[in-house]
Amino acid sequence: MASRLNPYLSFDGDARQAMEFYERVFGGTLALNTFGAFGDADAPEADKIMHGMLETPSGFTLMGADTPPGMEYTPGTNFAVSLSGDDEAELRGYWEKLSAGGSVAVPLEKQMWGDVFGMCTDRFGVPWMVDISEPAG
Repeated sequence: MASRLNPYLSFDGDARQAMEFYERVFGGTLALNTFGAFGDADAPEADKIMHGMLETPSGFTLMGADTPPGMEYTPGTNFAVSLSGDDEAELRGYWEKLSAGGSVAVPLEKQMWGDVFGMCTDRFGVPWMVDISEPAG
């Protein structure tokens, strides 16, 4: 799979409604994963969206999620640019360059869903998410 670059939106508890709205606007295939599916199914946020992805017939990709517990939701800055794919060397190279001189919110390391993932803000204040999946095959 080639690496992909797309917007990633954060929501304040209404990610499901927002992503379903974008699906109606753009068409395509929407996949939603809840916090409960990857953690405590009885937690208050279990039905909230941990990760959603809309892929459209026009080739658009839009990702989004509810802001996790303990993280601040700030309207107007509720986005990041997502880099994802399975070329580990390429994506680690991007991570190293993007995080240099910036700040790291989540170190680039293996996560509970199986991918290597990290979040940083570059030296210009742009937030980035890097997700390295296992190669298909």
